[in-house]
Amino acid sequence: MTVSDDSRRVAVIGGGITGLVAACRLRELDSTINVVLYEAADRLGGILQTENGDGYLIERAADMFTTREPWARELCERIGFADQLIPTNSGYRGAYVVHRGRLQRVPQGFVLMRPTEIGPTLTTPLLSWRGKLRLLAEPLVRRRTDSADESLASFATRRLGREAYTNLIQPLIGGIYTADPERLSMQATMEQFVAMEREHGSLIRATWRQREAGKSTVRETGARYSTFVAPRDGMASLIQHLAGRLPEGTIRLNRSVRELAPAEGNRWRVRSAGPSDADGSTPADASDELFDGVIVATPAPAATKLLGPIDAEMASDLGRIPYAGVTVAVLVLNKSDVPHPLDAFGYVTPQAEHRKVLAVSFGSLKFASRAPDDQVIMRVFIGGALQSELADLPDEQIKAIAREELRELMGVVAEPLLWKIVRWKGAMPQYHVGHLQLVEKIEAAAERWPNLELAGNAYRGVGIPYCVRSAEEAAARLLNATQPALSDP
Repeated sequence: MTVSDDSRRVAVIGGGITGLVAACRLRELDSTINVVLYEAADRLGGILQTENGDGYLIERAADMFTTREPWARELCERIGFADQLIPTNSGYRGAYVVHRGRLQRVPQGFVLMRPTEIGPTLTTPLLSWRGKLRLLAEPLVRRRTDSADESLASFATRRLGREAYTNLIQPLIGGIYTADPERLSMQATMEQFVAMEREHGSLIRATWRQREAGKSTVRETGARYSTFVAPRDGMASLIQHLAGRLPEGTIRLNRSVRELAPAEGNRWRVRSAGPSDADGSTPADASDELFDGVIVATPAPAATKLLGPIDAEMASDLGRIPYAGVTVAVLVLNKSDVPHPLDAFGYVTPQAEHRKVLAVSFGSLKFASRAPDDQVIMRVFIGGALQSELADLPDEQIKAIAREELRELMGVVAEPLLWKIVRWKGAMPQYHVGHLQLVEKIEAAAERWPNLELAGNAYRGVGIPYCVRSAEEAAARLLNATQPALSDP
């Protein structure tokens, strides 16, 4: 199909949260633009999926997002969705860490990589006296003068000591990214701590100064749970709300982009098709359309395949972004069948414990109305970058691992009321040391191609707020770049 020269058309490839936000932002900035969103699957939202029924609200992937980074919150305010956001349950804020085969509470005030309160740090059983003294001596450690990227393991050990890193920091941070802490980039994931060292010479000293300036008053444990929110009706409700803001005909489900090619006048030709026939040989309902601009909002592997024929170097660099997968065993138990106190949001497991479970999240304790009051939803995370083979185990073996884990650490012997096994193969991009430098190279390559933008969690942040920022910035850049062409008579 050929379009006339005065058409205002932008293609968004990928119908996850990034692609949806990009499409909405384009329309928000210029309501005359005709946006077409291509999604190969039969549903929108990517890994953001909610199952809501039989008295349960179960998130299959992310179940909350932070407001510390403002972009997702600001989006919700702008689109009239802010009144649907609910905070975490204040009575359960906190987490446990597995230590020598038992669950121990994360010290009050220990936030990701720094103690904000001295007393709980001195009394925690998670550290020996040698480990406690080494951690509290952090202000005496010289600041690093080299600006090169550094791994989480290197940074945390250098500043806070091996024991604090092994028993606290690695499980609290490494589990967020399902990553290898020896390879996880500090600049790409925890840059705020790098900045603290650079500006104040110490994480603890930075905390004192922030408190003195009145910028840090909230008592937190593990993560800043008071800054997290979730849609009352689940993540899928946000996806539905975004989709509902787009004009009819914008979204094309079951539509795979097979080829992307530059066309005359800095336009782009998009060749797409519906699902293939039974033997996979003949794509159904193939089409060929021209667009003034394109936003590629797919994961890096899909972007690599799409952009390979156009720019082999850029595609090669995209292919250097590794991904890890995880399998989630979701189960529901009667609270009376859980001997261990249900007084936190879950627990994380240090790599040094050599267990088969990354973390366990108590989803119905985080947010209200997720399950009946006398029941609890647990999500057991298995796999990740360091134990990728476990994520591929059959369902019954996944269940066996979850049962054994909960029996050993929480005393659970009862059979769950409900089981669900959710598999996310290759869903989490891994930000290895040097990631930002790689991304800068990819972005420079993309700039060589007029009216082409990349967006998603592969680049400058994996959480929902970062996906929103990536999408909105891509939409703004594309609009600015294509505006002259779109305005031509």
